[in-house]
Amino acid sequence: MQWIEAIKRVLSEANQALHYTEILEQIVSKGYRKRVGSNPVDSVAATLSTSLREANTPFLRVGIGVYMLKEMSWQQSRGQAEIAEEADQADAVGALRAFGMFWQRDLVAWDKSSKLLGRQGIGGADVIDLAGQVGVYLLHDRERVVYVGQTTDSLFGRLKLHTTGRMAARWDRFSWFGLRSVSAKGVLSDSEVSWTQKVMIETMEAILMESLEPPLNRRAGDNLMGKEYVQVSDPAFETKRQRQLVEDLLARVKTEAQ
Repeated sequence: MQWIEAIKRVLSEANQALHYTEILEQIVSKGYRKRVGSNPVDSVAATLSTSLREANTPFLRVGIGVYMLKEMSWQQSRGQAEIAEEADQADAVGALRAFGMFWQRDLVAWDKSSKLLGRQGIGGADVIDLAGQVGVYLLHDRERVVYVGQTTDSLFGRLKLHTTGRMAARWDRFSWFGLRSVSAKGVLSDSEVSWTQKVMIETMEAILMESLEPPLNRRAGDNLMGKEYVQVSDPAFETKRQRQLVEDLLARVKTEAQ
């Protein structure tokens, strides 16, 4: 299906308004699109936005990021007021364009390549190199945050510095929050953007909520919805790991033979 047909089918079957990230989840889970590309969340959002500029659009926007079919009545859209209210809180992504939580240090080939590989968490099929992200990052010792840093050049380069020296043995995972978006071709954007005070406040709130997970926040971290990237192991690391397994096996066989 084309994106617009897949969106229409999901909304028709749901018989209620949905946030565009929920629409994507349904498209992926039901197999309405065989290929979703590098940025499927943006593809759904862009399709809806483009359609709404046309007079004969089949869609109706009823909240920030929330859509329904025009043919549905307001009464048919169950819990519409609650959905719209929560969407108002969830859809302002601020300056953040991508983020990753609790990536494993050991899945990165620090000495073999210069890549940080991931794919979009909701329906993403393509592997993206996020090494050049800029923003802020956290170093974790298991669940505990032990260091907060920033990078204006290369996330990979900054993290690699922490694999040596006094920090080397102090962390095993990392989280990052990036300001560079990922294009439809799967590459990081080069453009610099100036943000308003409101956007920066929303961004800081989103990072703190996602990192700290405060129990009294009703929708902790939802300002980051749709932009999370899950880690993909670097092929260079996998090659090294497999070589080590072979060497360990040969050493064991040699020992047993003796």
